[in-house]
Amino acid sequence: MELLYLVTVRQDKMQRMNIFFKFHAFLVFGFTGINFAVLQKNAMNWIVLIIAGLFEVAFAACLGKAREANGTEASIWYSGFLLSLILSMLLLTKATQTLPLGTAYAVWTGIGAVGTVLVGIFFFQEPVHFWRMFFLVTLIASLVGLKVVSH
Repeated sequence: MELLYLVTVRQDKMQRMNIFFKFHAFLVFGFTGINFAVLQKNAMNWIVLIIAGLFEVAFAACLGKAREANGTEASIWYSGFLLSLILSMLLLTKATQTLPLGTAYAVWTGIGAVGTVLVGIFFFQEPVHFWRMFFLVTLIASLVGLKVVSH
């Protein structure tokens, strides 16, 4: 009986919290003219854009592995390249439905560039030196800046 009471009390608290958050969202976004549903969709599309960027890293990595492979193994890596390329482009297209095109494209290529440099360093033994890391950090800072100033 106590368990049923605790479950009922918990459900009641969750309903009150949900009402509170909806009211708070109305106060914050309703009076400013910002559509809360659009903000949620934009947030989801930023996640989609990040995943698209990761697929860009994957297709670059597949190219690197295909270059090192021969025969059937190279064909498998090229297939991974094509699959990653298609998924990356589809996700980029989805993300640009609500995000500014220029910002989305810059962030997508930036994620790909940073990720590809890191894959090169960790998996292909590419050199690491101060200036390379310096410009990689400035690229990341620029991407974060673009995200912050985009609406």
